[in-house]
Amino acid sequence: MATTIPEPTTDVLQAFADAWNRHDIDALMSFMTDDCVFESSAGPDICGTRYAGREAVRAGFAEVWATFPDAHWGHARHWVQGERGVSEWTFTGTRADGSRVEVHGCDLFTFRDGKIALKNSYRKNRPPASAGTNQSR
Repeated sequence: MATTIPEPTTDVLQAFADAWNRHDIDALMSFMTDDCVFESSAGPDICGTRYAGREAVRAGFAEVWATFPDAHWGHARHWVQGERGVSEWTFTGTRADGSRVEVHGCDLFTFRDGKIALKNSYRKNRPPASAGTNQSR
């Protein structure tokens, strides 16, 4: 009997986004392939920082929340076409020093067998606002 592999959909990407906003690492990892890759929006390499494999990706995801304990991705919009997907969002978060970040960004996804094989993140580079400053002007 053949196994049916679920097609990636915008509902899947919304559920993934919801898991990010709940800071639910176990839920996030349930969307990822065993050999998943996360390319973060910042880091020393041309791709940002590249995390390869489940444990590295899990640590990379957790690092986002360690840097921004109140991290939130709002106003999400998603598209899926075949094995590729896009999520656009507005990221808000506060660093430990109190500086606040509010930027637009997107994730480019590659799916395999109904799961996320690659999450490639991009966001605008904007100087952080100091505590008490509103960046949304």
